Amino acid sequence: MRARQFGLCALVVAFLAPAMVRAEPVEDFFRGKSLTIMIGYGAGGSDDLWARLMGRHMGRFIPGQPTVVPQNVPGAGSLVAANQVYKTAPKDGTVIGLINRGVPFEPLLGNKSAQFDPRLFNYIGSPDRDTIVAFIRTDAPVQKLQDLRNKELIVAATGSGADSLTYPVMLRDLFHLNIRIVAGYPGSRDMNLAVERNEAHGTFISYDTALREPGLRDGSRRLLLQGRIAADPHIKDAPGLAELHMTGDERKAMEFFLLRADMGRPFVAPPGVPKDRLDALRAAFAAALKDPAAMEDAAKQGLNISLITPQEQMTTLQRAYNADPLTIARVREGVQDAEKAKK
Repeated sequence: MRARQFGLCALVVAFLAPAMVRAEPVEDFFRGKSLTIMIGYGAGGSDDLWARLMGRHMGRFIPGQPTVVPQNVPGAGSLVAANQVYKTAPKDGTVIGLINRGVPFEPLLGNKSAQFDPRLFNYIGSPDRDTIVAFIRTDAPVQKLQDLRNKELIVAATGSGADSLTYPVMLRDLFHLNIRIVAGYPGSRDMNLAVERNEAHGTFISYDTALREPGLRDGSRRLLLQGRIAADPHIKDAPGLAELHMTGDERKAMEFFLLRADMGRPFVAPPGVPKDRLDALRAAFAAALKDPAAMEDAAKQGLNISLITPQEQMTTLQRAYNADPLTIARVREGVQDAEKAKK
């Protein structure tokens, strides 16, 4: 009889255990723990700077004030980090990742190495709304956008899904521009060194990253174009893509491709994180970006804060996955073959 009662009690405890875990107050859960930020790139680039800035300031706004530990997990344009966050990271709120803005579109565009459903990530937000630019040597054979019709531009790139690869691939394959891509560099620092050594004429990087490069100040580098249809007036001397002649279908494809810009720099948590902890992470992320100490820290590093909310990111992703199938197929044809891009 006692054995039967013990067994019944054990079943009740087993049934209630998940609810008991979920009911643990957020402050009690995070107190004494570490929050890992997995950074999809190597040290020194804009993504690394943003992640480390959040690491210094976000923890103060999380109930229980956990220690925040940035961890670089470079590889395949942050695809390695995205797969790890989705598949193997703890789903309890102790791990988030910073991935490239293009990575959530990779499954839609046919990349079989993307082992996740991006709609199931828990988006935390983005700290900025940066623009991608073509950043080239002043002595490059291409001097203006129209030169790409008949002169070759060699660009350094990282991996599949990364802006440094997908932007030049789209321009090459959609508009038949004369761009040769050398892919496989770990991050923006390595790509910029390749340009410095004249292994490549330039690279596609964020505008904030370009502004921090001494070459832009000493006149050895310049901006060729910016990855927007209409030029951002704050970016001087770099035309938008509207200067290229586009058919209606080409414009639809480019507008679809450029949806990734609205993702910013996505900080993501794995699927399955308890809602109260996810809400706490999102609130802390937004609060940190409004904090005077964090704002001063960002300004010293040339980082421009402009919050993109998780709701905005999810709306952008929904627009992409509801887009016209013919437009998706056109863009997929342009970006899915990373090996082709390396030739």
